[in-house]
Amino acid sequence: MKKQEVDHILSRMLDSHNNVSDLNITVGKSFQVESSGQLVSVDLEPEFKNLTPYQTEMFALNLVNQDRRLSQILIEEGSCDMSYSLAGKARFRVNVFSQLGNYSIILRKLETTIPTIEDLALPEVFFNIAEEKNGIIFVTGATGSGKSTSLAAVLNQMNENKSVHIITLEDPIEFQHPHKKATFNQRELGGDFDSFASGLRAALRQAPKVILVGEMRDRETVEIGLSAAETGHLVVSTLHTVDAGQTINRILGMFNTEEENQIRIRLADTVRWIVCQRLLPRVGGGRAAAFEIMGSNLRVKDAILQGESEGKTFYEIMQQSKAFGMTPFDDYIIHLYENGSITEETAMAYASRKGEVGRGMDKVKSSRGEATTDIEELEIDMGYGKHKK
Repeated sequence: MKKQEVDHILSRMLDSHNNVSDLNITVGKSFQVESSGQLVSVDLEPEFKNLTPYQTEMFALNLVNQDRRLSQILIEEGSCDMSYSLAGKARFRVNVFSQLGNYSIILRKLETTIPTIEDLALPEVFFNIAEEKNGIIFVTGATGSGKSTSLAAVLNQMNENKSVHIITLEDPIEFQHPHKKATFNQRELGGDFDSFASGLRAALRQAPKVILVGEMRDRETVEIGLSAAETGHLVVSTLHTVDAGQTINRILGMFNTEEENQIRIRLADTVRWIVCQRLLPRVGGGRAAAFEIMGSNLRVKDAILQGESEGKTFYEIMQQSKAFGMTPFDDYIIHLYENGSITEETAMAYASRKGEVGRGMDKVKSSRGEATTDIEELEIDMGYGKHKK
């Protein structure tokens, strides 16, 4: 298989459906793409009904392209990450991995246009996030929930308004930022640095004001990131967690029990914002982003220092701090339901606290004059308890 053939197949896959986000190449299946969150098959000539182990391996080896480092990682660890460019059409973040002795490939399509906060219709609080001068900001969520896109919009806002040096450490580079007011140096794992920890340590000697760390993967990276935030840098990073409370617990879990108090103090001093994202199926097709946003105030700092307790959970603090731009997932989901972006079934499926969301949707229905229950023809039993003569 030649590069021209690989590029031809990738082009056909991209053009096969609307809103393509991922390309999926797996043994025993046809070529597939993820369109609006659903996996669908791609019709090609000649037809590929069930890909063979040989076909997927040849495809994988063409993408690895005799790179010794990637080949070694793939053999030793069972998977490897890289970027791939389809000339004049698209860029991909690629993961090649072994499963049941065969190779599978996932290609995530990377957007070429730098998004803005306005384009993505992100909450207004994102403008405040872009104005932060120091500390640490976490954007969290599952793979494919739009973390990188939201971070790109925040960095673009900085690029438009701040004359600062921004260093990014990514795996791979997803959005290539042009130099506007800010000066960008974007470094890619493998080619420009060998680990996030070493790249972050080196970044402290490169006079940045803002450091983007693609992912906080281990204790060492978190520790250096906290040190950078404490010394006046703004550190922006991602984690694979589902909400604000789990983000704090995940970081604490990377350290020993004896170190927990010290890490709590450091987190309370440095955390500025935790933004969690989920993508929900939108009415009429596509996906709607839901956010949980927690900023920093005295109550949040106290909950980080002392741990959550009854009446002092991160969820309750966010609910009571809406005036400061905070919001839990459930309130945002109710907002999406109110403006018609998602259905009642979707709202309940993605809710953190189903009772809260159910009550919130009942209020919305009542304000619209809709029924909040399907129980009908209730009446008082006037004869209950009376003796019949």
